[in-house]
Amino acid sequence: MALTSKKLLNKKPSEETVNMNMMNLIRKVHGMIDQTDIEKHRQSQDHVGALFGNSKEVLFKPVTIRDMEAEWVCVDRVHMKKYVILYCHGGGYSTGSTIYARTLTSKLAASTSMDVLCFDYRLAPEHPYPSALEDAMKAWDYLMLLGYGARDVIVAGDSAGGNLALSLVLKLKDERRLLPRGLVLLSPWTDLTSSGKSHETRRELDPVLDEDYLDRMIRNYAPEEDLKNPYISPLFGDFAGFPPTLIQAGDNEILLSDSLSLHKKMVKENVSVKIDVYKRMWHVFQMSPLKTAHEAMERCAEFIYDICR
Repeated sequence: MALTSKKLLNKKPSEETVNMNMMNLIRKVHGMIDQTDIEKHRQSQDHVGALFGNSKEVLFKPVTIRDMEAEWVCVDRVHMKKYVILYCHGGGYSTGSTIYARTLTSKLAASTSMDVLCFDYRLAPEHPYPSALEDAMKAWDYLMLLGYGARDVIVAGDSAGGNLALSLVLKLKDERRLLPRGLVLLSPWTDLTSSGKSHETRRELDPVLDEDYLDRMIRNYAPEEDLKNPYISPLFGDFAGFPPTLIQAGDNEILLSDSLSLHKKMVKENVSVKIDVYKRMWHVFQMSPLKTAHEAMERCAEFIYDICR
């Protein structure tokens, strides 16, 4: 009996148990951050970014792009300067910031050894569509003025930032400008009409997002707008001629269909696109201090290295 008890005590929890415990923790943490008071929500996210986004490997250098605050995230060692990553932060277009995004931009800078420029675009509901897209164009033009060519830039983003990254490239294409070298999209929010099946099939699984939150964000960002406008829901855009794209998503997120449908449409339109769906993972899991998150960021770096050869 004693031996049996000892074996039980020494038995490691299953991967599924560990994952469920982690998702419950994520749910609790997100519950503390996600508040209907939007200013408190923004402040909570900044606290998380300041706490978990700091790294001895990277330096954060503030810069003002015309009237917009931004920051460079750079590894504190000799590194590649030829290419640069333009990062669009997430937050449903109503929250998020360069500080909150440090949970991702610091990892991206460290894994690629490239400089990352993240910018504080104007937020809804104070500044609804198209303010964020206008600011993304401002950040793009800033890089061009610094002397980078379009092909020297990789555009990346998570969640609503993935939406903004896609919208930026659609805008550049429509204006017949040169497009970036590649796109990296982490759990991109591509369809604000919420038509994907995962809104139903992952409703009980997703520890981060729910329909009430998404509805609030949509009302803030695109009140009385046509949600099928490709600059609002990039899934409805024309991707012919788009640069190589990497999409990452979690299998447990309600926005999984946004990624799967984007991938399917890009393949149909002959874009060189890859998708990685991570089992038992959630929305923008790359922020978490997990082995899988580290592996996903390394995968992003491999993709970027490949397209920059």
